Amino acid sequence: MTDYEKLDAWVDAHFDEEVRFLQELVRVPTDTPPGNNAPHAERTAQLLQGFGFEAEKFPVPQDEVRAYGMESITNLIVRRRYGEGRTVALNAHGDVVPPGEGWSHDPYAAEVVDGRIYGRATAVSKSDFASFTFAVRALESLRAHLKGGVELHFTYDEEFGGELGPGWLLRNGHTKPDLLIAAGFSYEVITAHNGCLQLEVTVNGKMAHAAIPDTGVDALQGAAQVLAALYGQNAQYRKVRSAVKGINHPYLNVGRIEGGTNTNVVPGKVVFKLDRRMIPEENPVEVEAAIRGVIAEAAAQCPGITVDIRRILLANSMKPLAGNAPLVEAIQKHAREVFGEAIPAMGTPLYTDVRLYAEAGIPGVIYGAGPRTVLESHAKRADERLELEDLRRATRVVARTLLDLLR
Repeated sequence: MTDYEKLDAWVDAHFDEEVRFLQELVRVPTDTPPGNNAPHAERTAQLLQGFGFEAEKFPVPQDEVRAYGMESITNLIVRRRYGEGRTVALNAHGDVVPPGEGWSHDPYAAEVVDGRIYGRATAVSKSDFASFTFAVRALESLRAHLKGGVELHFTYDEEFGGELGPGWLLRNGHTKPDLLIAAGFSYEVITAHNGCLQLEVTVNGKMAHAAIPDTGVDALQGAAQVLAALYGQNAQYRKVRSAVKGINHPYLNVGRIEGGTNTNVVPGKVVFKLDRRMIPEENPVEVEAAIRGVIAEAAAQCPGITVDIRRILLANSMKPLAGNAPLVEAIQKHAREVFGEAIPAMGTPLYTDVRLYAEAGIPGVIYGAGPRTVLESHAKRADERLELEDLRRATRVVARTLLDLLR
């Protein structure tokens, strides 16, 4: 048997164990918000210890976490050193959006039905806690002479932008790998992604009794004017095209709105939150200035209306770094052999915390266990699921890739 075949055989022989590991991870909720994620890190560290992997725990100070809008974060790093040489980091995030409604399976039972595992984070991205951990275990089973080392980075705030996950670990000098593979899907190697600007907009009017509305200023009508202007921008954004395969054009979405006090009261305040996706070619400073200008101009057309704008998140886009070529080449080579088809290198309209590694000068790609599209995975929707065969094959690909990079 070749070394690659030995890796495949080890993964196959231990696959039931890998699935049980993933089930244990899914059964500890990490809904974010509220973001009480330290308990999951403790359970993960306990499970890793059973494999002989010692996880270093990095609790983020409580004042930072609370100011961020979450309850607890403990990030984990497992370091496996084999000799002199480069360090390859494997990063996956454990935090997830709350399950929401409409599930036909318990979102935290991790049920296996007809070759699929169902549950929140089965596809994004506790699946890659499993694929990455078992890829490293498979690699070490060879007892081959290797150079360099591997780090497992399991972090807990990707849903909030990553600043207290990978960003916090990198800023505080806890890690500085040479290459990175981050959690992703199995049928594409992602080398670039969109950026994201999120703003909270407060539209201020003046409350009044609904029987005498002229004594107030209707904040909802003002908000409607502002929202119409913002949504009108989407028609213009469609004319701007990205040169990155897999990324189309910028767009804007308003995902949350609240305001008013009762049906018989003219609303004095309306608050909404918007999400503006930025293609890699855009300048975030210019994008934010333009959005603020649209809001101010629309509000100015409504007498008595004022607006306050607060930035919630500015996540830069990820652009490919030249040093990612060994990662792309190895993953594409082995994915072709394992999956039996070509795996393209491309961009994605998502934004991720992988950008923080790129901003630190660490070449990286996004690849892991998952289907062809986010839609197929049901990520952030009811009945999130993962094909177990994709988990098995992605684990093989990552193990083979690590062997190439460290041999």
